[in-house]
Amino acid sequence: MIAAEFEPAVRPDRRRSPRSPISLDAKMGRGGLDRALCKVTDVSLHGAKIHTYSPMTKGAMIWLTLPKIGQIVATIIWADEYQAGCQFREPLDDVAFARLTDRTLELA
Repeated sequence: MIAAEFEPAVRPDRRRSPRSPISLDAKMGRGGLDRALCKVTDVSLHGAKIHTYSPMTKGAMIWLTLPKIGQIVATIIWADEYQAGCQFREPLDDVAFARLTDRTLELA
């Protein structure tokens, strides 16, 4: 009989900032023009997960118009049918993140 001790591998979170689940209707487009509706289902300071009505392409640059904060340039990092993960060109600041997640009371 062989006996061994082991420790489960700790998988560090790949994300630079924690996600916050949300459900926001947004618009997205290319070249700064809003062309399609989408739904944002989670957001972090560095990116978001979006659900779309048309397939997305990994590596595409989009302009995502979010309620309460306006337009943000992002790159599609992964895409699977009608959902995708995007990374913001510039991270959100704490105030913008609080507006999106309705956490304005936590900043006071």
